Amino acid sequence: MTGGFTSSLETSETAITTIRRGLREVPVLRHGLWLTFLLAALGSGGRVVVPILIQQAIDKGIVGVGGEDFVDVALVAWLAFVGLVMVLIAGIAFRQAALRLGVRSEQALYDLRERLIGHIHGLSLADHSEERRGGLVARVTSDIETLAQFFQWGGMAWMRNTALMLIVSIVMLAYDPLLAGVAFAVACPLAIVLRAVQRRLVLAHGEARERNGEMLGAIAEVVSGARTIRAYEAGDHLGAVVRTATERKATQQIRAAWIGAFLFPSGEVFSVFTVSAVIGVGVWRGPESGLTAGALIGFIFLTFRFLEPIAEFTEIIDQTQTAVAGLRRVLTVLDMPVGPPAPEAPIPLPAGSLDILIRAVSFRYPSSEVDVLRDVTVTIPAGQQVAVVGATGSGKTTLGRLVARFADPTTGTISVGGVDLGSVAPNELRQRLVIVSQEPFLFDDSIRANIGFARPSSTMVEIKAVIADLGATDWIDALDDGLDTKVGERGEALSAGERQLVALIRAGLADPDVLILDEATSSVDALTEVRIARALDRLAAGRTTIAIAHRLSTAARADRVLVLADGELVEDGCHSELVVSNGAYRLLHDAWISATTVSKQSEPSEVRVEAERTWPLDRRDFAREIVEAEVLLNGE
Repeated sequence: MTGGFTSSLETSETAITTIRRGLREVPVLRHGLWLTFLLAALGSGGRVVVPILIQQAIDKGIVGVGGEDFVDVALVAWLAFVGLVMVLIAGIAFRQAALRLGVRSEQALYDLRERLIGHIHGLSLADHSEERRGGLVARVTSDIETLAQFFQWGGMAWMRNTALMLIVSIVMLAYDPLLAGVAFAVACPLAIVLRAVQRRLVLAHGEARERNGEMLGAIAEVVSGARTIRAYEAGDHLGAVVRTATERKATQQIRAAWIGAFLFPSGEVFSVFTVSAVIGVGVWRGPESGLTAGALIGFIFLTFRFLEPIAEFTEIIDQTQTAVAGLRRVLTVLDMPVGPPAPEAPIPLPAGSLDILIRAVSFRYPSSEVDVLRDVTVTIPAGQQVAVVGATGSGKTTLGRLVARFADPTTGTISVGGVDLGSVAPNELRQRLVIVSQEPFLFDDSIRANIGFARPSSTMVEIKAVIADLGATDWIDALDDGLDTKVGERGEALSAGERQLVALIRAGLADPDVLILDEATSSVDALTEVRIARALDRLAAGRTTIAIAHRLSTAARADRVLVLADGELVEDGCHSELVVSNGAYRLLHDAWISATTVSKQSEPSEVRVEAERTWPLDRRDFAREIVEAEVLLNGE
C-alpha cells in the first residue's frame, strides 16, 4: 500500500469504481437487482406505516376533536389490525428480498471463484513466479470469503437501510418540514464524520488484506515444508517468520478495528442529539403551530426510524470496506493478462512428428533486469533427441518452458512443425506436446487416477498397455494395491523415482509428438534410472525430445547436446564430440566425474543385470556404456 491518505472523495470514488467493476464481473448478481431493491423498499415502507398508525390512534382514537379525552376502541383495534397486516407484508417482502440476494450472491461467488481459479491457471508461469502461492490461495479463499460475509448481512442491510431512509425522509417532510429540517441538520455532521473515518478504513482494511495474504503464504510454506524443517531443526527460525507475519496481520487488523470502533459511539451520540432537538423544537412550537400530540409522537418514532439506518451504517461501512478491499485484491488478479494468449485464428499442426525452430529468442522475467536467455537460435529436426545442459541459472529450464509455451519469448520466435507457437490452439498444443517436470505433481489419489489424468477417456487396458510398454509392470505388480495404490498428498507415499515413473507413464498415455523432460531423472538412483532410461528410449522413438539434462547418462544417450552458459547457446554437438573438446561441455563433464565420489546408489552388478535384461539386444552395448559411466560418476 502506498503511504499517506487520499482524500475522502478519491477514496469514495475508488470504492464505488471497485463495486461497479465487481458488478460487471458477476452479471448474475446485477440481474434483477432493482426488483430486489423494490422488495426491500416495500419492506421498509411497512415499517414506516407503524408510526403513522400510532399518530392516527393517538389523535383520532384516544384524543378526539376538541381535546376531549375518549378511547375509540374500534378504531384503535382497526389500526392495530392494519399495522399487523403491514408488518406481515413487510416481513414477507424482506424475506423475498433477502432470499433473492442470498441465492444470487452465492451464484455470483461461485462464478467468481470458478473464474478466478481458471484465470490463475491461465496466467503465465512468469506471473506465477511473481506471486507466492499462499497469496493466490488467499484470493480464492479468504478474500472471496469476505464478500460472502458481506452478502450474508451487509448487502441486504444496504438495500434495507437506503430504502428506509429515503421513504422516512419523504414522510418526515410531509409531516412537518421544519422538524424534518431540524432532524436533518443535526444528523448531517454524522455523515461528515463517517466520510472522514471511511477514508482511513478503506486503507486500513486494504492493508489488512495484504498482510493476511502474507500470513497465509508463510503458513503454506511451513506446512508444505514440514519435513525439511524437521530435518534441519529449523522450527524456531521458520516459526519466527510465521509469527512475524501473523503479528503484522494482527496489528493491521487491530488498527482497522480500532478505526471502525470509533463509528458506533459516533452514531449513538448523534442519535441522542437529533431526538433531543426534535422534541425540544416540537414542544417549543406547541399546539398553536398545528402540531398535535399524536403528530409529535409519530414524528419522534419516524426520527428513530431515520436514525436506525445511520447508526447501523457504522457497522455496515466497516464490513463494506473489508469486502471492497477483498474485491479489489480479487480484481487485481483478474486484471493480470492471461498468458500466453490464445490465437484468434489458430493454425493446426501437421500430423506426425514435429520439428522445432527457435529463432533469436531472448527472455526476461518481469521482476528481472537481466535476460535469462539471450539470442538463442537452434533447429531441432523432427524425431531428434536433444539434451540441454548447463550450470544452474544458465536458462535451460526457461528454454523448455518457452518451447512448451508456458510463457512467450521477450523477443524472437519459436515454431513447432512450421507453425508459430502463438498461432497454435492451446488444447492442440497440450495434446501434441507434454512436459515432465523435475518434481512432477501427483494428486492425492491412486496411481491409476494420476496416470489416467493425462487422458480421462482411457481404459484400464490402455493404461496397462502403456505400463507394459515402458517396462514398469513388475514395479506396479510389486505394490500391495497395484494401480489402486494411494500416492498421498503430492505423491509423498512414493519415492522420488517412483513419482518420476508415474509421471513418465502418464506422459506415455498422452502419446505426444514432442516430449520435454525437465531434469526428469535428476533425483533417482542408478537402478531406477536404467528403468527410466529404457522407458525414455521407448517414449522417444519417433518423437522429438528435449531433455533438460542433469545427469551424465541423459546427455550421453541423446542424439545431440546443447550447452547453455549465462543464457547463451555456447556449444552444439553430440556427446562423443563435445566430451573431447576443450569447451564448456568438457568442463561440465569433468566436474560431474570429480564431484561425486562417495555414495553408492546400488550394486554395479545389479545395475548391469537390470540393464542387460531389459534393454533391446541392439542397445545393450550402449546401455553398458551408460551404466559404467554412471557407476564411475557415483564412485562405484
